Amino acid sequence: MNRNLWLLTICQGLFLTNNITFIAINGLVGLSLAPLGWMATLPVMAYVVGGALSTGLVAKTQERFGRKISFQLGLLIVLGACLLCAYAAVNKNFWLLCSATLLAGYYNANANLYRFAAAELALPAWREKAVSLVLAGGLIGAVIAPNLAQQTRTIVSTPFAGAYLALCVVALLSMTVLSFIEFAPAPLKKQVSGGRPLAQIMRQPAFIVAAAAGALGYGVMNLLMAATPLAMQKCSLPFSDAALVLQWHVIGMFAPGFFTGHLIKRFGTLPIMSVGLALNALCIAIALSGVELQQFLVALFVLGVGWNFLFTGSTTLSLQTYSAEEKDKAQGALNFTVFATLALSSFSSGVLVTTSGWTWLNYGSLVPVSLIAASLLWLRSQQARAV
Repeated sequence: MNRNLWLLTICQGLFLTNNITFIAINGLVGLSLAPLGWMATLPVMAYVVGGALSTGLVAKTQERFGRKISFQLGLLIVLGACLLCAYAAVNKNFWLLCSATLLAGYYNANANLYRFAAAELALPAWREKAVSLVLAGGLIGAVIAPNLAQQTRTIVSTPFAGAYLALCVVALLSMTVLSFIEFAPAPLKKQVSGGRPLAQIMRQPAFIVAAAAGALGYGVMNLLMAATPLAMQKCSLPFSDAALVLQWHVIGMFAPGFFTGHLIKRFGTLPIMSVGLALNALCIAIALSGVELQQFLVALFVLGVGWNFLFTGSTTLSLQTYSAEEKDKAQGALNFTVFATLALSSFSSGVLVTTSGWTWLNYGSLVPVSLIAASLLWLRSQQARAV
């Protein structure tokens, strides 16, 4: 880990502080403002829809201006978006809240490239560990975000408006840290051939599985995580319990980052992804066993670890599918699949938990888990056939 990677790890932690706080409060603020109960998670969905819609623009910005300027622009946009969220909460404007979180999605699309930037800042032999360790920076968010939401939700008269204002400070802090990172300069256009067409890159079995497992694994995690604060509220559990559950969930997501890269290096990418898949299935089984605090806590922690193995594995798997001149379009396509799946899961979580309940939400999660299993088995068969 060099100096640039450590600073990028801090930026990842501040990014997750924003994400976790958004997840913890957007559904609850949405529930208090939405015209209909099933619309409660629309502000959560808008955040990831904004990310999906921004992937193409972010890819072009990264290619044209390089990592640093593009990352700083994302932070500037989320700063304005958080101010709009606070204004919408104070003025009880549900649609403005959704629009503000949609705008914040640009930052989401930008900062989701931190993990790829980490691979570029490390020596080739250390790429898996660099990706894993920078993702581990999310532990900063695990510690800060739930406490931030809890401590700032009542500092102004409107619930959670203070949390949105606190996220403005987080954005400013991240801009400061990012200013000290030295990224590789943006390549000159005349030096870049562009590589293969995107369609050719996307037809590779490894790319297909990396995109599918990364997106569906993230989708399952988001489906359950976004619904958890609402489900716990319906079970008459206090917000402090929901904050605790989310905190341990995010610890599960990012603490393994200190060793996931080593595991991938030793056992291979597909075996670690398979373990992540098994942990997702275990999470669903625990969640279906009851609705007490301990079930929510253990299920979401296991879900976090499973997500880490799947997402780190899929990111590592994708690195072998494109060259340096193809990275912007390939990474843009990978992120688009993630955000499109997250948009669907964010909307579904609100609809299912408010209409069908927590139990059916978990049964529904078995569908993407089964699809991930099928994709991993298919890649194994493709690799065996190629030998």
